Amino acid sequence: MHLPLGLPEPRPVPPGQYSAWDRALALLNRDLAATLPGVEPLRLFALPADDPNEPEYVFVALSNGEWHGSQLDPDSRATPAAALAAVADAAQETVMELLWQAWPLCPEHGLGMHPETDAEDQVSWWCAGARSRSGSAHVHRAVGELAAVSTPLPPARP
Repeated sequence: MHLPLGLPEPRPVPPGQYSAWDRALALLNRDLAATLPGVEPLRLFALPADDPNEPEYVFVALSNGEWHGSQLDPDSRATPAAALAAVADAAQETVMELLWQAWPLCPEHGLGMHPETDAEDQVSWWCAGARSRSGSAHVHRAVGELAAVSTPLPPARP
């Protein structure tokens, strides 16, 4: 990642420093491995905050430290579902913007899916494609469970 002069280099976050996000990222990496097997697991990277009294900025990044999008909200660590939803959203943005492809794709419709949290705090990949019987959008699989049904996609464009 190329940063303007004077800005610190992002640092890899050691395992265990942010355990809620670590657990969420482990689930996301299962989905990544199932759908994009040529892509290395995502990692957490951090930068110091502008104000030393504020928490550092943490991002979901490719294995080389590149990321795209906003930092993870520190409050998202409050519950497992909130952590998973935040990490899924950040991971999806990083993968889509840096690898130039929609991810993950619904195998039924070929559309990019999005993380959604239901009333029971289950975070799932949601597809906007209409189902033939109901005619409405649908939940495809819980985040972390794409390996059960996925066919890997071709490798990302260089």
